Amino acid sequence: MDKLLRYFSIARKAGLLELGEEDTGAAVRGGKAKAVFLAADASDNALRRAQGFVHGRDVPLLRIPQSKEEISAATGKGGCSMAAVTDVGLADSMLAFLAGEDPQRYGEAAAQLAARHEKAERRRAEAKTHEKNKKTGKRRTAI
Repeated sequence: MDKLLRYFSIARKAGLLELGEEDTGAAVRGGKAKAVFLAADASDNALRRAQGFVHGRDVPLLRIPQSKEEISAATGKGGCSMAAVTDVGLADSMLAFLAGEDPQRYGEAAAQLAARHEKAERRRAEAKTHEKNKKTGKRRTAI
């Protein structure tokens, strides 16, 4: 099985993947989607709908080389032409893999998502430090 399809399978099992047009659209509108993937054999209508979902939002839309049939086999849901990943770390890993395979096609989107992932990790570390400081009674020093 292809490594990207393994990522889809892991995301589905972890509950970090929205499959199908309706669920993908809801994830994008709700601000949960970090990346939207479209199957290679998706129809032009599905492409237009996906473009409409991500229009004006900071969510990359990527056409992947796998077919609907391959995605369906990996995720266990039939006939899926599009999917949205809702975790920035997993989406970053998937895009990094794709950029390694085809840097010209996926490199820019992978770099943008890597920057978002780094920013999210930095925020998470700052929040953890803040909670620790609240427990120990540390205060900020005046500048």
